[in-house]
Amino acid sequence: MLLVVVVADVMDVVDSTIATLAGPSIRADLGGADSTVQWVLTAYTAAFAIGLVTSGRLGDLFGRRRLFLLGMTGFTLASLACGLAPGVGFLIAARVLQGLFGSVMIPQGFAMVAFVFPPQELRKALIPFGPVMGLATVAGPIAAGWLLHLDLFGAQWRSIFLVNVPIGLAALPLGLRYLPHRTGEDRTTRLDLRGVALLTLASALLIIPLVQGRELGWPPWTHLSIAGAVATLALFVSSERRSPHPVIAPTLFTRRGFVVGLAVVACFYASSSGFQLALTLLLQLGLHWTPLHTSLTLIPWALGSAVAVVLAGAVLTRKLGRTTLHLGLGLTVLGLLALWWTISAPPTTSTTLAPALLVTGFGTGLVFVPLFDFVLGDATTDEIGTGSGMLNAVQQFSAAIGVAALGTVFFTSADHATTTYATELVIALAATLCLLTFALVWLLPKHAQRAEA
Repeated sequence: MLLVVVVADVMDVVDSTIATLAGPSIRADLGGADSTVQWVLTAYTAAFAIGLVTSGRLGDLFGRRRLFLLGMTGFTLASLACGLAPGVGFLIAARVLQGLFGSVMIPQGFAMVAFVFPPQELRKALIPFGPVMGLATVAGPIAAGWLLHLDLFGAQWRSIFLVNVPIGLAALPLGLRYLPHRTGEDRTTRLDLRGVALLTLASALLIIPLVQGRELGWPPWTHLSIAGAVATLALFVSSERRSPHPVIAPTLFTRRGFVVGLAVVACFYASSSGFQLALTLLLQLGLHWTPLHTSLTLIPWALGSAVAVVLAGAVLTRKLGRTTLHLGLGLTVLGLLALWWTISAPPTTSTTLAPALLVTGFGTGLVFVPLFDFVLGDATTDEIGTGSGMLNAVQQFSAAIGVAALGTVFFTSADHATTTYATELVIALAATLCLLTFALVWLLPKHAQRAEA
């Protein structure tokens, strides 16, 4: 059962990052404006984040096993639709469906794990998720480069989506065989439709102008939309306080580790997603490297992350507590500054980029595992399912904001200067977000309870 849930998580995390490297190839094949690349990434992550907030409640109402299998089936079919997309609009719509079905699948898996494993074993069962999610995040773009190079059956960029089909077809029988029929649903729960509507509206009002505003010349409606997003979010908070069945368990927000941890996750993943997009666009659009060349260049980053994830999970998080986060963020900032300096002093080659990418990857790898520990470290057994869903939602939505906002900064700067300058600017902003994250970490408890356990 744990294997099935992990496979589902990997499918989700890889699909949220794999399209980063394929963006220029998709645009070259299907056409579209600069925002096409942003929408292919943002459509999935935003839909996933919005759906994820409510899917935990749906599992209580309709059965977690049933919704998990429905989500995996829909995710597989939506991946097939992405791979067969005849145009940009169809692809973006399929990506939205893929994100929504992913959001149905993921929280049910965490909830079933929380129910099946006894309390003394649950925290051990959750240990693989931090490293696996971290490694999957950095593996996505590299896997995309290889798939684009292999051009299996002449599918080009379509193979990055079609690869989900055999994985999903293999995982579904395992789910049918091993997922428990009784998973501790709370049939007395209700879905707060007003809260869901307000949260969805606030997200749409923020994402759409951030992606489309630059191309349209920032007309007045874009500014009104962003202001409306803030007002709608305030209405959502007010509604949640009065709701007898809130979308998000209110007890989670009484826990300092959870609240501050979500803010850290938001800043960190917005920084990471924006940096990845800008670097990929520089290498492919600015320097005209092939997707394979680009993916091979990213190997030091992935290697550094892989080593750091194992080191943090096995030793550092338990020994150093939140100091591991500070160490990782500090190295990430140094790596980003080194990357900025390398790009600003051509020639830019895979060899010259390798040291900075290795340090950046090692720093981010040290952050992945402790973040998971600190956000959920003091959650009770009853709260872990909801907390895990919220963690994933904030992670994905922050990545969507990072792609939308920093992607807009990149394309705006590239229009007025060069892709090199645009990349330098985005990397500087990403480093600034990491510094803000470094400051927020001081507000976390010194040690995560799950790591100590």
